[in-house]
Amino acid sequence: MNLAQMIDHTNLKPDATLADIDILCQEADESGFAAVCVNPIYVQRASNKLMMTDVEIATVVGFPLGNTDTQIKAYEAELALDHGATEIDMVMNIGLFKSKEYYAVEKDISEIVAICQDEAVKVILETCLLSPDEIALASKIAMQAGATYIKTSTGFSSHGATVDVVHIMKETVGDYCKIKASGGIRTRDDALNMIDAGAMRIGTSSGVAILKG
Repeated sequence: MNLAQMIDHTNLKPDATLADIDILCQEADESGFAAVCVNPIYVQRASNKLMMTDVEIATVVGFPLGNTDTQIKAYEAELALDHGATEIDMVMNIGLFKSKEYYAVEKDISEIVAICQDEAVKVILETCLLSPDEIALASKIAMQAGATYIKTSTGFSSHGATVDVVHIMKETVGDYCKIKASGGIRTRDDALNMIDAGAMRIGTSSGVAILKG
């Protein structure tokens, strides 16, 4: 297992500077991480910095609440792709899901999947706001909508990923959809426990420290 190749090296802080993003990209290249994950305003810069590397460029859509119109999410995704993004981490519409508007939730996701075509779409469920049964149902909806990954958390709500949540997601989608665990993963043991539970990607701002153990 190549742990570095399972890490999305992330800086989504509201006060992240241009210098911070440059450091993130340099660390991702030197460490061989799968991707950097940055806010949309920094996609073009990250893409330019990592153009000659194998590091993917991920960004967020409808972040962090998920409750923007599908058209807005679609435009965010289109613009990000135009600027060099190769992976889109979109937030599920949690309010509509809680309202049991499941068709609208699936349509919201599927429209972004259609825009991204062959590029990876990771759907953030924000599992800390969901019951175990809701996590399973949301995972199924995202899978049916064509998500490449289902993702646990934004890292901006009450808490992030847990092993139990990753187990539920894995039991629901099996091998039909990949899982990304994110939020609060700061140590090598944290990352390995998530991977053992079924995660294929780890979203973290602590990637360098994790590799060092």
